[in-house]
Amino acid sequence: MDNFIFQNPTKLIFGKDQLEQLKNEVPKYGKKILLVYGGGSIKRSGLYQKVTGILEELGAQVFELPGVEPNPRITTARKGVEICKQEGIEFLLAVGGGSVIDCTKLIAAGAKYDGDPWDLVIKKAIAQDALPFGTVLTLAATGSEMNSGSVITNWETNEKYGWGSPVTFPKFSILDPVHTFTVPKNQTIYGIVDMMSHTLEHYFHLADHTEYQDRMCESLLITVMETAPKLLNELENYEYRATILYCGTMALNGIINMGYRGDWATHNLEHAVSAVYDIPHGGGLAILFPNWMKHNLHVKPERFKQLAVRVFGVNPEGKSAEEVGLEGIQKLREYWNSIGAPSRLADYQIDDSKMELMADRAMENGEFGNFAKLNRDDCLAIYRASL
Repeated sequence: MDNFIFQNPTKLIFGKDQLEQLKNEVPKYGKKILLVYGGGSIKRSGLYQKVTGILEELGAQVFELPGVEPNPRITTARKGVEICKQEGIEFLLAVGGGSVIDCTKLIAAGAKYDGDPWDLVIKKAIAQDALPFGTVLTLAATGSEMNSGSVITNWETNEKYGWGSPVTFPKFSILDPVHTFTVPKNQTIYGIVDMMSHTLEHYFHLADHTEYQDRMCESLLITVMETAPKLLNELENYEYRATILYCGTMALNGIINMGYRGDWATHNLEHAVSAVYDIPHGGGLAILFPNWMKHNLHVKPERFKQLAVRVFGVNPEGKSAEEVGLEGIQKLREYWNSIGAPSRLADYQIDDSKMELMADRAMENGEFGNFAKLNRDDCLAIYRASL
């Protein structure tokens, strides 16, 4: 286990009817509020009316930024920054999924930065301050509600990067499983793949003596895998939605990966794909992750074997670590197929015509990956295996 410092300042407010907590939390930060949301699903569900009703009751002056994209764009974040600066916004409230929260994080930091907010994404500048913001989560997936990370797309240049700062943790996040009832089946599947992928990114590391962290990751994966099929057959079951919602937060709030650094190469590979093709992030991960695993099985076969045995129930008797690991990878692929996740880039009509561009985007900052360093040839090999 490596040395570490852990701090997560986000207040997590979890459970039914917790939206009322806005009345306690929002007044701490001001009355000029920017409400950030996506394509209108919160209006159809009635959540928008509930949130704005509470803000009106608080006497807040509310400005709005609707239309945040599933892969949030820098152009949208720039609009939000402009509103914040022009109107003297004191607090931002993100109502939606991870994309809305990611966009809000950049707006909050960009509002305190003199230059183009894209500078913060490409690390030309480091965020030193940010406006305070809170979240009302409507989708179990990214964990953005309890971490400081954000992923932003520049569609004009086909670039998509993750960034983050200690100043971009939400002040609070309200997680009511009821708010996820209306999430369609396909988006629920993508969220399940995303949180499993976050856990797998943690799992593949090179640190020694991480027995407890390993068990936390394994138990999270098992819990999601046991719950997901039930949820997909009963999308408005409160207990199933609550379990998946909580797992999504725990997969990426820093708790299960204290003491080591996970790989994260697959996320970089996927960001390059969706920067070029604008596909759902969870769908891309479902396609790429098993192929990344096969490509890097040789690095530490015992780790793949441990995952296969403990999570996927592979019998190791009379088999090499590599053979057991391969069975585990196949079991993961079969599981994701069984819940309706895509398995090939061709499922999104993606061929090899822009593979070189995707590899260029993935390699923008040089070799990457903490478990196994990937170069351009590695990227191309994994993309080809995913066609």
